Amino acid sequence: MPQPLDLALLRSFVALIDCGSIQLAASRVGRSQSAISMQIKRLEEEVGRPLFQREGRNLRPNPAAQDLLLYARRLLRLSDEAVASLRRTEAAGVVRLGMPEDYAAYLLTPTLARFGQEYPLAEIELTFASSPTLLRLLETGKLDLALVTREPHQPFAVLRRERFVWAASPEHAAWLRDPLPVALFEAGDLARRFAVEALQSTDRRYRVVSTTHSLPGLITVAQAGLAVVGLIQSCVPPGLKLLGEAEGLPALPVLDLSLVPGPGEPPPLVQQLREMLLRDLREDRTP
Repeated sequence: MPQPLDLALLRSFVALIDCGSIQLAASRVGRSQSAISMQIKRLEEEVGRPLFQREGRNLRPNPAAQDLLLYARRLLRLSDEAVASLRRTEAAGVVRLGMPEDYAAYLLTPTLARFGQEYPLAEIELTFASSPTLLRLLETGKLDLALVTREPHQPFAVLRRERFVWAASPEHAAWLRDPLPVALFEAGDLARRFAVEALQSTDRRYRVVSTTHSLPGLITVAQAGLAVVGLIQSCVPPGLKLLGEAEGLPALPVLDLSLVPGPGEPPPLVQQLREMLLRDLREDRTP
């Protein structure tokens, strides 16, 4: 009787095909590159045939791998659904998560959607605020987790790095005006402080023409041609132009993001969301 396939081997197999490289697959499943290579070798031994064509350091899936992939996805999905169904009877409660609004706009949707599917009895309370405000809420026990911009003196581990850039409407060319019209997040926001410090390091005259706590508000001001704005690059919508030294704008710093837990031992539900966020948001590359 054939031995059942090892789900751990199948998970690494699927990750390798999805990611296209051993390095990225290792990052996804939380194993070393050598461990991934050994798992693929073991899987090939289990199925009794090669699954990849080796081209230098790269592995290209062959037709047998494509056939196995369909079954591997089904088996892993069934396994995940079984585990999730057992958790659902126990996992109920509230998780209080905070983040700046621009991070929520493009980073968290897939993770929160999956968390909601796996823990349908859980309730997530979202708080959008500046990083300093979020850290104060953590300290006073009003949040369980916060995704924040890390300052150089803070001891938090860096989860990922994001480019902070200038953007404006190319039709209105607000960067040509003197003084430079700038729209910024409200006082206390680190992005605002970094933008002002960058402007003050140059001889360029500027004036703040709009202040808001809202990401859509900043984007609206930029699209209307009223000002130049500072945004996380991933948040810049189509139609806005990225600006730099060629347009007379100073360089902005790369932002370090950290996932900070509240004090004390987190409840199981909070720990589950934290592990999901760490796995989904962690990056090995630097912008």
